[in-house]
Amino acid sequence: MLWQTYIIGFQSYLKLEKSLSDNSVEAYVHDVIKLTQFLEFTKNELQPGELDLHILQNFIKWINELCVNSRTQARIISGIKAFYKYLILEDIVKNNPSELIESPRIGRKLPDFLSVEEINKLIEAIDLSKPEGQRNKALLETVYSSGLRVTELINLKISNIYEDVGFIRIIGKGDKERLVPIGSIALKQIKLYIENCRIHTAVKKGSEDYVFLNRNGNKLSRVMIFIIIKDLANKIGLKKKISPHTFRHSFATHLIEGGADLRAVQEMLGHESITTTEIYTHLNRDFIRQNIIDFHPRFGK
Repeated sequence: MLWQTYIIGFQSYLKLEKSLSDNSVEAYVHDVIKLTQFLEFTKNELQPGELDLHILQNFIKWINELCVNSRTQARIISGIKAFYKYLILEDIVKNNPSELIESPRIGRKLPDFLSVEEINKLIEAIDLSKPEGQRNKALLETVYSSGLRVTELINLKISNIYEDVGFIRIIGKGDKERLVPIGSIALKQIKLYIENCRIHTAVKKGSEDYVFLNRNGNKLSRVMIFIIIKDLANKIGLKKKISPHTFRHSFATHLIEGGADLRAVQEMLGHESITTTEIYTHLNRDFIRQNIIDFHPRFGK
């Protein structure tokens, strides 16, 4: 019965003190419940303060035997550690047996990206005879030209486009501002959209400065951007599972492949840490090999 009491307290702690989302709270609580299921399975009636490192290691071994992948194992371990941190704070336990648990190594998942040819096909598939055609072309050119997050794209404002110097001002994560270069092609498509299409939309109050609007005159939603891209992918028969973020990944990948400085790409993407940007150094093996063939004096052609 004490386990249930502690779990309820842990749940409140995560919600009120840690301000975690409902999904995160549910995941952490589920991790602790997994531990109680293991104790039941092994016919062990110990309370949290009576568990030691050996028991927790057996729990991790049990999780592994259930064919749980390393990423999920790492998350479960994180949940158990958070639970014991709560117990220590509440003075329910004196020792933390989870401190010495090692998480499995997790390889960083490489993001999917599109080739230049695939991006061109997607943009060329846009039906410019439809009212939303020019808008969709402008937004895809923009997200690829500047590597924007989908939220940054839908919140882009006309007043934050500096056409004369080729930059846009972006409000990124944590309300941090950055200036990002934008290409002439994207600027041209935005101008065509604003001057020839957007002017025919009855703009709703509060949306006057947003660049991309829906048919009702409000700024576009995140979901709408996903739908636009998914429909275009289906139209050209693209088998890759793509999203607006795929254009951001493609932007970064193509810059790195073209020889761009990693720090410059970090700045453009708005990454806090260079480590996050380093994932884009996953250059295509053929690309690397061809560079060696072309430039190494002793490699031979």
